[in-house]
Amino acid sequence: MIKLGRSFWWFLALTVISFTVSRLPRLGENPIYLRLAIALLVVLLFNGIWVAISMIGVTFTRTTQAHRKQVGNLFIEYYELRNQSAIPKIWVKISDQSELPGESSSCLLTWIGGYRSKTYDAYTRLERSGWFQLGPTMIETGDIFGLFRFQKVMPSQDKLLVIPYIVDIPRFPAPFGTLPGGRALRQKTLEVTPYAAGVREYVPGDPLRRIHWPTSARKQKLIVKEFEKDPMETVWMFVDADQSVHFDRTVDQNTKRNEVLWLKQQRRFQLPPSTEEYAVTIAASIAKYYIEQKREVGIATASQHYSILPPERGERQLGKILEMLAILKADGDLSLLSLVSTQINNLTRGSTIILVTPSHDDEIIKLVIALIERGLLPVVVLIDQASFGGVGEYTSLESRLVGYGILTFVIKYGQDLRASLESPQLSLDARLFYAKRKWANVD
Repeated sequence: MIKLGRSFWWFLALTVISFTVSRLPRLGENPIYLRLAIALLVVLLFNGIWVAISMIGVTFTRTTQAHRKQVGNLFIEYYELRNQSAIPKIWVKISDQSELPGESSSCLLTWIGGYRSKTYDAYTRLERSGWFQLGPTMIETGDIFGLFRFQKVMPSQDKLLVIPYIVDIPRFPAPFGTLPGGRALRQKTLEVTPYAAGVREYVPGDPLRRIHWPTSARKQKLIVKEFEKDPMETVWMFVDADQSVHFDRTVDQNTKRNEVLWLKQQRRFQLPPSTEEYAVTIAASIAKYYIEQKREVGIATASQHYSILPPERGERQLGKILEMLAILKADGDLSLLSLVSTQINNLTRGSTIILVTPSHDDEIIKLVIALIERGLLPVVVLIDQASFGGVGEYTSLESRLVGYGILTFVIKYGQDLRASLESPQLSLDARLFYAKRKWANVD
């Protein structure tokens, strides 16, 4: 598509004026005005034809070696512009129109000779999780006077999945009052657990490790062991996606563009001032901790769409949790209390319930009490709204939660997430409890 540049109208006006003056009775006797008008007209026509054929033989490729990255990493793309014709290109501007936030991948290339190519690499620091379209890309060229511009949009079907940033947590305190064992669930499982429920005859497909060889030898046929779920192994995570409680402080983009990105000399990554990004990072970090502890982890959120992932264990479950958190947007209208209420009847007694929210509403107290009455073990992670530009105040809610003996964490913008998630706000009784547990483990 050809567009007219700003200089075109000046050239056109000057051409019309020169031609008009050449037709006047006295000034028209001087041939310079007519020659000037003809020269300007020739320049307009020549540059128009030049721009019209300038994109002939131009090919563009945009490639990357990874389509799944993590927040905080550098994403590298490779751009190549090839001129397959004999006509040289004076300048070509490449404009990235993708949804990927961060540093721009746009570039201006000058003088690409016939049958030559130019390449460059684009580095983007990934600061937000989600699915991002890599493209389209606009290629723009023109003449040396800026009279005409030729624009061509190159579509792209590639996408990039940016999973949440994960903080390695070496330890995460268990809810106050949690002891080993618990009420038997009487719920069979295909996995091997410390809770043997009995034996039965072998069925094709049963793993060999579940065969009980002494019983098989006595009965002269294969007998396998059956197991029940650990009553204390399930962890449920509820991430608040109510848009009315989330805040996102804007950051000066000019400061980001002036930063120099080096592969070997990166500054320490800091999450953007967004309660949404902090919430998914906290949930992803805690989920990774429990998965590594061989616990079953499930998660539920409610943005524009209600999403639930039943509890499972293993690296595959962690991957599904990260993908679910990556596409989570804080644009819902369902409160955390309503979200948990939709699943509270399905929560197994003795399960650990992780509540991640920037809300400072008193309904959190009602929710915690309801969970305790059902024999569940709530843990509350409060994100301080005020440090993100909000107006909420968490001190009153925190003191009440601690007073109830609830394991409570307070997260502020800019603080070390690892240290914050290892240091809960505790009452005096809770501090004595954890101190006794610590010394018992040492003995």
